[in-house]
Amino acid sequence: MQPSPPPPGEAPIVLEARGVSMQYPGTLALDRVDFRLRRGQVSALVGENGAGKSTLVRILAGIQRPSRGSLRLDGSEISMRSVRDAERLGIGIIHQELNLCPNLSVAENIFLGSELTAHGLLDRRRQESAARELLARLDQSIDPRKQTGDLPLGLQQIVEIAKALSRDVRVLMMDEPTSALSAAEISMLFRVIRGLTTRGVAVVYISHRLDELLNISDSVSVLRDGRMVAEADAKQVDLPWIVETMTGRKAGPMPAEAWVFRDEVLRAEALSLTSERGRDLVRSVSLCLRAGEVVGIYGLMGSGRTEFLECLMGLHPEVAGSVFLDSKRLDGLAPAARIGMGLAMAPEDRQAAGLVQSLSVLAN
Repeated sequence: MQPSPPPPGEAPIVLEARGVSMQYPGTLALDRVDFRLRRGQVSALVGENGAGKSTLVRILAGIQRPSRGSLRLDGSEISMRSVRDAERLGIGIIHQELNLCPNLSVAENIFLGSELTAHGLLDRRRQESAARELLARLDQSIDPRKQTGDLPLGLQQIVEIAKALSRDVRVLMMDEPTSALSAAEISMLFRVIRGLTTRGVAVVYISHRLDELLNISDSVSVLRDGRMVAEADAKQVDLPWIVETMTGRKAGPMPAEAWVFRDEVLRAEALSLTSERGRDLVRSVSLCLRAGEVVGIYGLMGSGRTEFLECLMGLHPEVAGSVFLDSKRLDGLAPAARIGMGLAMAPEDRQAAGLVQSLSVLAN
């Protein structure tokens, strides 16, 4: 185990995992992991993809049962067979992939499984009023009667958070909660998290945005290859320490040869896309990408990032401008033809646009 900075300040332990292991066929996802959540603190859980973060969180939330080890709540051993058991104990989770029904209203999603009733019947007015109050706590004015599937992905994430808050949680797990949020929405979420911790709620926070993670966390726990390799006070660590502990390799400057870019691979010339209502979604955007190069595209939600990538893939035949791959013009080619030429896209919403859930891993 890598030497760690001093542990975070002592606060009462609410939920604890002791020697938790999770064995899948051919894979040991977690190996004798100890993890403690303290009252009123945000515990950051970090690690590379496949390190075991989501597996540990699912066990803590009652979604999975560990192969070995035990869980303790307020010092007493507990056994959870379902998410319902976890909710009754005051343990909630916000998943990385949204867990909403797009055909239901915002209020119906927030209270799904715990509907508000009067005389044995669903009390829609009371439910919508309570949903409006929860959303107001999140500084949001979303209409609780609106169909959830009609909302942008970022607002659907807000509904997911409101759903978790509607339960009287003592422990709240957040798995990549800001992946689809703007900077303003992230600031709002951080205010909500701090409001929860002042009321004694223990929060688990998972994010690949390490700078934001240090801003909100009280402690940092690092998983590597299914093992807990370090725990530290967030005030005593920095980004290089986190990266080195996650990877097991000392961070250093990139070798000079890594900065040598080769021939142009992809070029977009003055791409423009207009919505049916005449609003500019993409306006005269050009881009050049060379072999061995990584180009970052940044912008707030609604700025046109997704639409620009969709134009590159040929998802909008009405786009103006041109796209070239290895100097070959792609204008007019369907997405399947572009994929065949070596152009690929990992979409923002993996469940809706990236995977066919009913097909096998091999088919996908």
